Amino acid sequence: MEQKKLSEAVETERILKSKNGKIKIGCAKRDNSVRYFLLGIAILTVISFLSLDIEWLKLFVRLPEIPRIFVKLFMFHFDKMNQIMQAFYETISVAVLSTFIGIILGMFFGIFAADNILRIRFLPTFVKAFFSFIRAIPTIVWVLLMLVCLGFGPAAGIVGLCIHTTAFFTRSFAQSFEDVPDEVLEALEATGARKMQIFFQAIFHSSLSQIIAWIGMRFEINFAECAILGMVGAGGIGFMISNSIQGYDYGTAGVAIVMVFLFAYCIERTFVAIKRTLARNT
Repeated sequence: MEQKKLSEAVETERILKSKNGKIKIGCAKRDNSVRYFLLGIAILTVISFLSLDIEWLKLFVRLPEIPRIFVKLFMFHFDKMNQIMQAFYETISVAVLSTFIGIILGMFFGIFAADNILRIRFLPTFVKAFFSFIRAIPTIVWVLLMLVCLGFGPAAGIVGLCIHTTAFFTRSFAQSFEDVPDEVLEALEATGARKMQIFFQAIFHSSLSQIIAWIGMRFEINFAECAILGMVGAGGIGFMISNSIQGYDYGTAGVAIVMVFLFAYCIERTFVAIKRTLARNT
C-alpha cells in the first residue's frame, strides 16, 4: 500500500528541467480544494459582514473609549483584596475539582473509545459519537442547565464543567492511546498479556507525556471558563469582576483580571516544564 502511494506521489509531482538548467516541480493534477476552501471562507466573511446590524460610524467614533477603560483598569484598588482572594480561591477550587473528576471519567471512557484496547466492534464509534455530541454543546450551556437544576453557586459550575471536561478528555485520551504503534501491542499480546496489563504497561506509559499536555491545557481552559461562568451566576472571580465593572469599580476589576492572567500563565509554564521532564525521561 505504501509503495503504491509513493508511486502515485511520484507520478503526481514531476520534476521538470527547464532550458536554463533550473529544476522546477510541477503537479500533474492540480488540486483546487484549497482555492474552493478559501473562496468559501471569503464568501462567508462577506455574508457575515453584511448580515450584522452594526452602526460602523458609531463604532469607530467610540473606539477611543477602549484605551481609556484599560487605563482605569490599571489604576488598581486594593481595598477589597480579601473579597478578591476569597473569590479567586473559589475559582481555583472549581477548576481543580472539575478537572480532576474529568480526568478520572475521561480515562475510564477513553479506554472504551480507543480502537486498540478492548477491540469491541462498534463500541469505540458509539462512545466517540456520544461524547462528540456532549463536547459540541458549549460549557456555558451545561452550566446554565445546572444552574436551573442546582441553583446559583459553585456546585452548578463544577457539574457543568465536569460534563464538558469529561467529553474533552475522553476524545483526547483515546486519541493518545491510539497513537501507540500496533506492533508494540501485538508483541505484548503474543506473550499472553491481558488487555489491562497491555494498557498500563504499554499504552498508558507511552501516552503519559501527551496526557499531561492534555491535562495542562484543559486545566487552563477550565480556569479561564470559571472566570467567565462566574459572570452568569456560578460564583468565583468572574462574579467579582462582573460586579466591579457594573459598579464602575475598574480598579478592583483590574486587580482581579491581572491575578487571573498571572495564574493562567503559571499553569501553562508549569505543565510545559512537566511535559519536557517526562519527554527527557522516556
